[in-house]
Parts: sequence; C-alpha cells; structure tokens
Amino acid sequence: MNRHMVGTIISGKMDKTVVVLVERLKEHPVYKKKYKANTKFLAENPRNEYKKGDLVEIIETRPLSARKHWTIERKIEIRNPDSSKRKKKTS
Repeated sequence: MNRHMVGTIISGKMDKTVVVLVERLKEHPVYKKKYKANTKFLAENPRNEYKKGDLVEIIETRPLSARKHWTIERKIEIRNPDSSKRKKKTS
C-alpha cells in the first residue's frame, strides 16, 4: 500500500521536481502537548504544471533519484503564496 500525504509546494525551481512541505500535529509522549512537525519531500512534477503555493496530494513511488521517492497525484487547491505573508508597516 502506497502512502499518501497532503502538503504545500514551497519551491518549484528545479526541472520536473518540486519541494512539498507536509505539516502534521504530534503529541509529546510525556507532557501531552501538541506541536507542529514539518517535513519536506521532493516530488516528481513531470509536466511542470504545479507551482509554488499549490496544495497537492503526493503518493509514494519507487525511488526516482537519491532523494525523490514521491509523485504528485493531484492538485487539491490553488493558494497564493504571497497572501500569507504579513505586510510591513510604512510610517
């Protein structure tokens, strides 16, 4: 069974490859506090159709290179990467 994960594309500067950031909540084993854990995966983008900021689902595949073991299955949502940044005050 192949693993599926959902994440945001944070970089698309390579040819046919994107970097996908997957965020998940983890719980500390002793203190039970929940915290965010981030992991970056290199994923195959064969036609260069997915861009930075897109929310995508990735699926695990055979090794495509030394660090690339994932392929983009589908686009879930288009996000604007600049909308999440805070605007600086000008005074």
